[in-house]
Parts: sequence; C-alpha cells; structure tokens
Amino acid sequence: MAQEFYKKIYSVQEFYPILYKGLRTVKYMVKAKKDKSLHSELIERIMLGVTEVNGCEVCSYAHTKMALEQGFSNEEIQKLLTGTADSIPSDEMPAFLFAQHYADTRGNPTEESWNRIVLLYGEAKATGILGAIRSIMIGNVHGIALSALFSRVKGKAIKKSSLSYELSMIFSLILYLPVAIIQIIISDLLKKPIIQFS
Repeated sequence: MAQEFYKKIYSVQEFYPILYKGLRTVKYMVKAKKDKSLHSELIERIMLGVTEVNGCEVCSYAHTKMALEQGFSNEEIQKLLTGTADSIPSDEMPAFLFAQHYADTRGNPTEESWNRIVLLYGEAKATGILGAIRSIMIGNVHGIALSALFSRVKGKAIKKSSLSYELSMIFSLILYLPVAIIQIIISDLLKKPIIQFS
C-alpha cells in the first residue's frame, strides 16, 4: 500500500503553538536519549507514526532514510508508514499509539492518555516521548507546505493547498521563531507546565 500524503493541512495560526511546544520540549527528548531512557529506535518509530497520521511527504522520505540507517527492515518501515503497528515491540506500543493520538488530535491529546504515558514510562521518559512527538509535528506541519510547494513547481498542485498558503506557512517560520524563543524563556522562568489540557 502506498503512503498517502497531505492527510492534514495545518493553518498558519496552528503552526505557532506547534512550533512553540516543539521547541520547548525537544530538550527532554535529547536528555532522555542521552541518559538512555529513550532509544533511537523508539524515537524513529514515533516519528514515522506521527508522519503517517499527518501525511508529510518530506518527513516520510527523510525518516525512511533514517530508519533504514538504524537497521529497520523495509517491511517494518512500510508498515509504520501505512499505519500498521504489529511490528512494534509491546513495551513501545503505548508510546507509539499516544504519538498517533497526539497527531490525530492536532496536538491536543486527552489528559487521561498523557497520564497513562507518565504512569507507564515515568516522568523523564514520558517527557522525552513528548519531545519526540512535538519535534516531528514541527517538521510535518512545515514539511506539508514545503512538499506542496515542490509539487506545485513540478506542475502537480495539491488540491487541498494554495500558493498563498504554502508561501505563508514557509515564511511564517521567520516571524514565529524569535517570538517562540522569547515565549519559551518566559515559560521556563515562570515554570509553566509543558503540557496543558482544555
């Protein structure tokens, strides 16, 4: 089964909180990887799982290459990119399913699902998982617009997209990045929670 791209199109307004949350929590993924509570294979499964939900062509190609370099089989990669999770180790399944739930809800998971991840994995690994999910969400949201622009240049415009959307999304990074960094510094100083629920 072929990978279906452009499953979700995120607005420019949605991109800012995704960028802010991702940049704020990426350090937890790095820390968990460094202290070996989160290994590269799980991170890659999370990245492929989130990319499958969002349908980002650029991220799909990039993370397929990374997964192959880490020793994943072609079969496992294809399963992950088509939403089949039967090759995932049982101890990683809750993290993978939470990652897909996070992407499916456009970055608004339920409090119950998050509490379960913390209970199963502990605070350090759970926040590392969250950092991995949010990092790939940044890549997906921005990558979908970039992929659509590349397709447009090749003469294959995406029906769900427009040139103004693609350019707005791409250039919004320049405007949003410094603002997000300032907000992250303030949030960290005020010790604001890294995840909140509506």
